[in-house]
Amino acid sequence: MIEIVVIGGGAAGMMAAITAARQGGQVTLLEPNERLGKKLNITGKGRCNVTNDCDQETLMANIPGNGRFLYSALTRFTPQDAMAFFEGLGVPLKVERGNRVFPVSDRSFDISGALEREMRRLHVRWVRDRAREITVQDGHVTGVQGEKQHYPASAVVLATGGVSYPATGSTGDGYAMAAALGHTIVPPRGSLVPLESSDPDCAAMQGLSLRNVEATVLNGRNKPVFREFGEMLFTHFGVSGPLMLSASVHLRRWDKEQYRLVIDLKPALDEQKLDTRILRDIGENPNRDMGNILAGLVHRSMVPVLLRRLALPEGEKANSLTREQRRVLVQELKHFTVPLTGPRPVAEAIVTAGGVKVGEVVPNTMASKLTDGLYFAGEVLDVDAYTGGFNLQIAWATGYLAGLSAAER
Repeated sequence: MIEIVVIGGGAAGMMAAITAARQGGQVTLLEPNERLGKKLNITGKGRCNVTNDCDQETLMANIPGNGRFLYSALTRFTPQDAMAFFEGLGVPLKVERGNRVFPVSDRSFDISGALEREMRRLHVRWVRDRAREITVQDGHVTGVQGEKQHYPASAVVLATGGVSYPATGSTGDGYAMAAALGHTIVPPRGSLVPLESSDPDCAAMQGLSLRNVEATVLNGRNKPVFREFGEMLFTHFGVSGPLMLSASVHLRRWDKEQYRLVIDLKPALDEQKLDTRILRDIGENPNRDMGNILAGLVHRSMVPVLLRRLALPEGEKANSLTREQRRVLVQELKHFTVPLTGPRPVAEAIVTAGGVKVGEVVPNTMASKLTDGLYFAGEVLDVDAYTGGFNLQIAWATGYLAGLSAAER
């Protein structure tokens, strides 16, 4: 019976362990945390967006980070396979807006719990130990050296994750172990991460959540690199929320580009209709302060910012607004612009981009091209995707393929 050590008890690691054990492998899983699937349990705001029930074309379109490398893995283990896998483990699923798949219970612990139960059923041995080194002799894996002891193995699956959410155990250990065996590490950076701005207006509106707005990010040549409807949030450092996390995946050239965010606060109205609405509000309340008029158009915490941007005194009466000032107001409401200066630190990212260079990994087995018996799975690889269950689908698919390949040695 082949001895397999899986390093990392996250989504990809647990899937690799289960798949290898189902193929008859004798599997030991090393995870120093007191719980398995610690990061898995906080995904989707604790609901766990398991996968995305989409076709192959849509799936590939949502993976900007080395999607072509993942084609074999995602063909061998599709989103529909992932759904069948979890329902087979007794977790009923549901499909929501945007084909996002969640457990019916809305509890991520049901997903991690099902994986743990299946590992126990298959006699996967979980040891609470931190892996320090993958031991190799004559180019072949011989095992894993942990802090507590050495674990002999003829195959090792490295599934330690990235460096985002370090509190969940994502320490970057996997990068060091892979680099020690000659693998190139693409410098990790945040993907699905909040964005910073130098504009003090963001801090002035800290805590303000905008719903049903259209966000566009333009580069220095005024070319849109991202555009989407949804929700966002102003913070003390800049902007966050679902829209901004999605936008961050597209912003990969901070060293060469100057990005700016343009928010359409009234996407349901074109400029002419919005102007008509403002005229009507003024006509109905000509003696009211402009601050009160604006409060009928935007959230109150945005009013002082708009007044400042329009260069209007706080007590300015509505009927004194000139046509030019009204035009500027319409422009601000349709094109509220915020300069972006960079992403937040990678530790605050949901997903890490960067990691083990995929050109050094065999795409249809997840095997190392440099060390016989070494396989990779999940976020330790230089792969990343948009929000919507796509990153977890990558974890399931690469974990499945790595576990299968390790057991078939």
